[in-house]
Amino acid sequence: MMEAMWMWGALGLVLLGIEMATGTFYVLWFGVAALCLALAIWFFPEMPSAVQYAMFSALSLGSLAIWRLIYKKTATYSRVGQSLGEEIGRVGRVSETCSATKSGKIIFTQGLMGSRIWVAVSNETIEVGSNAKVVAVEGNELRIVKIS
Repeated sequence: MMEAMWMWGALGLVLLGIEMATGTFYVLWFGVAALCLALAIWFFPEMPSAVQYAMFSALSLGSLAIWRLIYKKTATYSRVGQSLGEEIGRVGRVSETCSATKSGKIIFTQGLMGSRIWVAVSNETIEVGSNAKVVAVEGNELRIVKIS
């Protein structure tokens, strides 16, 4: 039964190597489960094969499930260049006339999502030099309305 210990240990190291190459954190739990199983076989060398497979399944899927419950992807650092809603209500100055049939441009004093100048669309005609407020983000364009 000691060869089973070495096989589970080798499988665990191979899986950890795959995890290091991919960096997904999914294969990690299968590799750790295989190494834990190798350790369990070292303590209990007469463990039947069916128990080994059941233990590997329970350890790997259980640890993966626990990790998924604890790890919540709430960080916004991976949303580079994507709007989070804080641009709605910002006021800028129209630098190129826009209307219902023609896109224009709007300039902001402080950059908005990495740029000061944006393509703007509007349902009404807004002349150059007018102040306008952002009401929505539509793809790569800002929908604006004129401020009286």
